Amino acid sequence: MAIDPAAASGTGQLKWVDLRSSSMKGGSGKVSSGVTGSSAAEFAALLQQAALQSATGGGSGSTLTSLTDASSLSNLLWQQLGGTAETYDGISGEITQTVPTDYEELIQTASAKYGVPVDLIKAVIDTESSFNPNVVSSAGAKGLMQLMDGTANGLGVSDPFDPAQSIDGGVRYLSYQLKRYDGEEKMALAAYNAGPGRVNKLGVSNDAELMANLSELPKETQAYIAKIERARAQYAL
Repeated sequence: MAIDPAAASGTGQLKWVDLRSSSMKGGSGKVSSGVTGSSAAEFAALLQQAALQSATGGGSGSTLTSLTDASSLSNLLWQQLGGTAETYDGISGEITQTVPTDYEELIQTASAKYGVPVDLIKAVIDTESSFNPNVVSSAGAKGLMQLMDGTANGLGVSDPFDPAQSIDGGVRYLSYQLKRYDGEEKMALAAYNAGPGRVNKLGVSNDAELMANLSELPKETQAYIAKIERARAQYAL
């Protein structure tokens, strides 16, 4: 979910385009996944480039490309993120009863699979796309959970407009960030929106420190965290 500052409007919000243009699809109707690596050497080079971008405040995995083995790719993605391929299951304060949505079964399944609270998933989807599976931001993020192409490819998401793939991939990516930051949800959300590189540059270790330095993050990310909290309160029963 890396931000493209040049594409932001005067209010700091990214613009959406609600369409699936023909330029995004190949002949099979699938969304194009971009350039793919054809060898281990190519992919290693791309991983190195991604790591350098993250260290200098770049996007969150946008240079990762797809491989034929999705399980191997998810392991490589998590290695680039700095951890293991395990799901995160230590989040506190989970709300099990929430306001239902049109994607209830997919959300419940992803929550159980990756250990991310249902109300948090719904809040992220609401904030990212208002539950519109076809939305495209001015920065190029797509689908319910607004995955950038590189991040989607790295997560094995071949069609970011498919609700099942978007929710599974987006929740898995969010679980990576929660594990990375030891369950500090605001840090994980900031990383989901702006990229872990920007969060790491702050040198903070918990949510309280993040909020004390929030002004150093892009304005869209500052507003994003507050929006998630408001949306989460609406979905919790």
